[in-house]
Amino acid sequence: MIELFEHAVPVLIEGFWITLRIGLFSILFASLLGLGAALMRTTRHPLVSGTAFAYSTVFRGTPLLIQLFLLYYGIGTLESVRDQPALWWLFSDGARCAILAIALNSGAYMSEAIRGGLQSVPAGQLDAAASCGMSRLQIFRRIRFPLAIRQAFPAYSNELVLAIKGTSLASTIAVMELTGFARRLMSQSYLIVETFIIAGILYLAINVTLLGCAWLVERGLGIRSGE
Repeated sequence: MIELFEHAVPVLIEGFWITLRIGLFSILFASLLGLGAALMRTTRHPLVSGTAFAYSTVFRGTPLLIQLFLLYYGIGTLESVRDQPALWWLFSDGARCAILAIALNSGAYMSEAIRGGLQSVPAGQLDAAASCGMSRLQIFRRIRFPLAIRQAFPAYSNELVLAIKGTSLASTIAVMELTGFARRLMSQSYLIVETFIIAGILYLAINVTLLGCAWLVERGLGIRSGE
């Protein structure tokens, strides 16, 4: 057992940093996508809101694993993609495809959380701000968005954890992240339980840290559970 730890921990730590990098980039892009899609959903333009609705429906209604396969083994093998340097740079690398797939998937869920927060702002407060002479941008920046974030943040923070756990599927498209290294170690040592316990602890460390940061943000926003 001691030999396993001496051999496995350094290898899994390497995968840990790859997982962390994929997860954080995915969360960053998912947050931007989620906010953009939520704003599109709240517009009165049917084409804009319909596009955001279609994006949310497709990516929430299909498994992340299938999305990964379609991006890497599907779009990534098209000749038209290979002929475009920028597209080939994106789809030729498993890690970049994993970031894109997780961002698109998580962004769809985040968009619904943010949209719900935006729609939960009482119309009376918006009308009162408008009567005070505030512009639409000022109303959004000072009133609607801060109130919406308070409502949406608990669901948003849950999605952060799901995005990190989603990185474990990156090993299915030949990305050697934490789960990929764990599977390799398992095949070499045949110590399945011990290897994946260590990997699970490392995943837990990431998510506990994220949840701790989310808790601090919730305190700063004045959010209290059960209220």
